[in-house]
Amino acid sequence: MKQIYSRPHSELLAAGVLVSATAIVVVQFLHGRPTVVAGSERIGTLGWQFSFRDAVVITVTACAAGASAAVLLSGAHSEATLNTERSNPPAQQSDDASNELLQARRQEWETTSERLADNEELVYQTILDADGVLPQSEIVNRTDLSKATVSRTLDSLETRDLVERKRRGMGNMVLLT
Repeated sequence: MKQIYSRPHSELLAAGVLVSATAIVVVQFLHGRPTVVAGSERIGTLGWQFSFRDAVVITVTACAAGASAAVLLSGAHSEATLNTERSNPPAQQSDDASNELLQARRQEWETTSERLADNEELVYQTILDADGVLPQSEIVNRTDLSKATVSRTLDSLETRDLVERKRRGMGNMVLLT
C-alpha cells in the first residue's frame, strides 16, 4: 500500500521544526556567558562568550529554522498560485482583457491620427495597423518614405509624446504611447 503525504502534514512538520529550532536558538543565546573585562579602575562586560558546541548548535538550528520557514513560505505561495489559477482561466481571460484594451487604445490612437500632418499621419497609421509596435526599419519598408524622412517624422511624433523609440540591437522599436 502506497502512503501519500499531503501538504498540510508537511506544513505542520515544518511549523513544528521552526518553533523548536527558534526555541533552541533562544535557549542557547541565553546560555552564553558574559566576557568580563577588568581594567585598573573599571570592570565591565564586553560581550558574550560561547563554547564551540554552543556555536554549532546555534548554527544548525538556525539553518533548520530557515529551511522550515522556506517550506512554509513556498507552500503559501503554491496555494496562492493554485487559487489564482482556479479563479482565472489563464488564456481566455487574459486574451479578452488584452483585446478590449487594444480596441480602446486603437480608438484613442485613431482620434489622434486625425490631427496629424501628412507624413506624421502616414507613419502613425502604419504603427497603428501593426497594433502599436513596429521596428523603425519596417516603417520605412511599409511607407516607401526615406529613412531620413521617417526618422524626422518620428522625432516630431516623439516631441508630441505620441510615440516612443526603444533601442533594440542595431535598430529602434517604435511604440505608440
